Amino acid sequence: MPRFVADFHIHSRYSRATSKDLTVDELAKWAKIKGIGVLGTGDFTHPFWLQELKEALRDTGRGLFEHHGVDFLLTVEVNTLFYKGGKAHQIHHVLFAPSFEAVERINAELSLFGSLSLDGRPTLQMEAWRLVEIVVGIEPRCLVVPAHAWTPWFALFGSTSGFDAVEECFEHQAKHIVALETGLSSDPGMNWRLSALDRYTLISNSDSHSARRIGREANVFDCDKDYDAIAGALRTKDRTKLLYTLEFFPEEGKYHLDGHRLCKVRFSPAETRRHAFRCPACGKKVTVGVMHRVETLADRPEGTIPDGAIPFKRIVQLDEIIADALGVGVGTQAVEREYQQLIYACGTEFDVLLTVPEDELRKATGARIVDGIVRMREGRVEVEPGYDGEYGKIRIFNEADAQAAGEQQMTLF
Repeated sequence: MPRFVADFHIHSRYSRATSKDLTVDELAKWAKIKGIGVLGTGDFTHPFWLQELKEALRDTGRGLFEHHGVDFLLTVEVNTLFYKGGKAHQIHHVLFAPSFEAVERINAELSLFGSLSLDGRPTLQMEAWRLVEIVVGIEPRCLVVPAHAWTPWFALFGSTSGFDAVEECFEHQAKHIVALETGLSSDPGMNWRLSALDRYTLISNSDSHSARRIGREANVFDCDKDYDAIAGALRTKDRTKLLYTLEFFPEEGKYHLDGHRLCKVRFSPAETRRHAFRCPACGKKVTVGVMHRVETLADRPEGTIPDGAIPFKRIVQLDEIIADALGVGVGTQAVEREYQQLIYACGTEFDVLLTVPEDELRKATGARIVDGIVRMREGRVEVEPGYDGEYGKIRIFNEADAQAAGEQQMTLF
């Protein structure tokens, strides 16, 4: 059975705040560069994107749809807006569907609850349980997965509009929730602290808003490239088929810690409590982040690994490693040149990050870049944690290494 990487949660150019390069051709190109074998389509509720998908994708007969050698799985992220207990809740979900026929029927039903053409990620005036009831009722093979489950806004466990338990959110339809998306600001290790989550399969996806950022989080499978095989692995939490997930260092996520970005105040959960959840600079409430929510709901100590847990590996995107090694910006020509050289010599980005032996890497690029890749593999990084919508800053080399970076950079021009 083939081993492959899958990233199910992405967006098209019809979603807000996304790159205009998000076309089917561009997504397929970057999937091959990255080493992604199955890519979510994203945004299947949007009529224009759905039409493009129908025109570009070839039905494989396996519940997946092929374009230029890349298999796509029909997915979308939707927002449900509803009131419960006198409080407004906005919860994001990723929907998986095995056919365009199922998608058409789902879209017809969901259009009754909100416009599907305003945004590739539509907002629907409906309860979360009703979404599950409709989607699974139309096609039992579909999956509904709570998206980026811990982020403060728009998430199942979010501090601003979420819940403390899956059952509180999905009520009598909770039985159909089999997997949770951990999001960029948390990783499986953080989720393992909650015994109530042991029965769920934890998955990770990029939630990418540009083609180049697909795969920044992903899932590694060893099963048939088939919708039902993939969905079956998620339903049963099969460790022989879902081998591991690929994760951000969670501190790099935008909502890992608490804080108030406008005042540049970043707090640990303990600091937030000491300041009564208020920004000491302006007095406004701080945004309570993912780590705080995990600590609030956890019933296990940090470091717990429950039985049956699916492993994970932390990664940093290759262009970020190269930029840090050279001491230049990610979008510079020097980074792009080294990136393309490594991909040409070693295969895909995931090959470079995960499997290519160190001695082969040293034949393809400079020693400092190889050292950066090795440090990432060993988890030897420093992260300035993200908070209140501000991404964390990851450093593989510290300031003491800056002079060496400058010296190598000079040799590249």
